[in-house]
Amino acid sequence: MAIVEVIFVVTVSVMAGLLFYNASQQRQQQMQLENSFYQLLEAQDSCISLIQLTAAARVDVPLAKEYLDRQVQMFGVLPEVDADGDTFYRFPKLKRDFASDRN
Repeated sequence: MAIVEVIFVVTVSVMAGLLFYNASQQRQQQMQLENSFYQLLEAQDSCISLIQLTAAARVDVPLAKEYLDRQVQMFGVLPEVDADGDTFYRFPKLKRDFASDRN
């Protein structure tokens, strides 16, 4: 019986570790997406494409698409197409408080 209990404890421990690792990875990817999104807003004059966000955040395309779709829905942004036929989204301009940046 002791062997079964040891195997059970090891299995539960490994599963708990994997769940913790997975949750940690998801939080890190969400932070990468959020940071990249706002950096791109500033750098790209509030125009962002899926490929830009994916490359900047270095995450999988489906995850970046899900994040971008949520932002598009929250801001009520419509897709636009550039001269090359690439789709991008023009978000509201960021207004920076330059007085607080100096402090």
